[in-house]
Amino acid sequence: MKYTIAGGAGSAIYVRLSFTLMHNVDLTGATQTIESTHPAIVDFVRLHAANAATQRELAVKLFYSVRDGFRYDPYQIDLTIAGMKASTTLAARRGWCVSKAILLAACCRSIGVPARLGFADVRNHLSTERMRKRMRTDIFYWHGYTEMLLEGKWVKATPAFNIELCEKFRLLPLDFDGQNDSLYHPYDAEGNRHMEYVNHRGTYSDLPLEEIVKTFQEKYAFADRSSDLTGARFDEDVDRESRE
Repeated sequence: MKYTIAGGAGSAIYVRLSFTLMHNVDLTGATQTIESTHPAIVDFVRLHAANAATQRELAVKLFYSVRDGFRYDPYQIDLTIAGMKASTTLAARRGWCVSKAILLAACCRSIGVPARLGFADVRNHLSTERMRKRMRTDIFYWHGYTEMLLEGKWVKATPAFNIELCEKFRLLPLDFDGQNDSLYHPYDAEGNRHMEYVNHRGTYSDLPLEEIVKTFQEKYAFADRSSDLTGARFDEDVDRESRE
């Protein structure tokens, strides 16, 4: 079967499928943030998903490309439409859980795989001292992941933590086979508590930015953007704390 990328050249190897769920929600179309037809997204998909025989194999390749090709950085969060665009994350080569989930959703939609965003509030023990002081809570609200429809089944994929970060924190990296959900394990590689899902917020066809901003303003001390996170580097803090 020959595939064609949405917006791509005739020689591409992907297919653009139309898929509409109930309420006429198109989960293969582009949005302001899930830019599945953006030229840079199309080129990224063509580069990283070559030689895959099925849509499931394509999705798996894209998952690992987003997981490990973009370092996790929760210090640099831009809660604007421009800041949350898939193309912005692609250009920055870094992102946090929500922006990386958006990028993966855009990549999936670009090959015709229906994709949506999933959110949950989680108790996350992967953080730095600087974050803990500023957040004043261990709950990460609106933790983001991607859901995609593969072989007739919705599966969850969480591309947030790149493998280098997992190794530094001695976490078990998340794998994805396109058939089973890929959500974070409750314990790390040494048996310590890592992540607990405390509230599932459901799935969305597009980024619920206003809801996320409202929650962050209510729950986080740094939401006014006056925090010392702005000029700090997450990877440097991780390196220092992992040596201690």
